[in-house]
Amino acid sequence: MSDKAGVAISHFAVCVSDLDRSRKFYTKALGFTVSHEVDVTPPFGTLVDFPEIDGHAIFMMHGGLKLELNGYSTPEVIGPAEPRPMNQLGLTHMAFVVENLAETIERIAAHGGTLLRHTHINGPVGEMMFATDPDGTRLELWEKKDPA
Repeated sequence: MSDKAGVAISHFAVCVSDLDRSRKFYTKALGFTVSHEVDVTPPFGTLVDFPEIDGHAIFMMHGGLKLELNGYSTPEVIGPAEPRPMNQLGLTHMAFVVENLAETIERIAAHGGTLLRHTHINGPVGEMMFATDPDGTRLELWEKKDPA
C-alpha cells in the first residue's frame, strides 16, 4: 500500500437484478472484462448482514477500476430500478471518460441501458451526458475536449 493511511481502494460493488444481463451490459456497452466470479454464501452472509444468503458476484475490470456485480436469490433484490437523485446521500454515480460519446450511448442503449438525454451538455471541458445501467445506476459519460 502506498497511501500514508495504509488504505487502498479494492473495488466498488453494484447490486443488480439480473447478473447475466448486467454482465453483458458492462462488457458490451462499456468494455469491462470479467476477472473472476464468487458464490456469495455463508460466511459472507455475516459480512453483509444477511446470515441466510445465497448469491453470486462477478468481478470485472476496466483499466484500474474493479467493479463487483452482486446478484442475490436470498434475500431477494429490492429497491427501485430508476436513477438515484443526485442529492440522495451515498454514492450517486460512476463516471467514465469516453472516446466518442455518440458511439458509447448507442452501445448503452443497445445493451439495455437508459439514456438520460435531457442531461446532455456541451461545455468548456467537453461533451457530457448521463445514462443508466439496466437497473438504474447512473453513469456519467464524458468526452473530453481536445486541448487546442
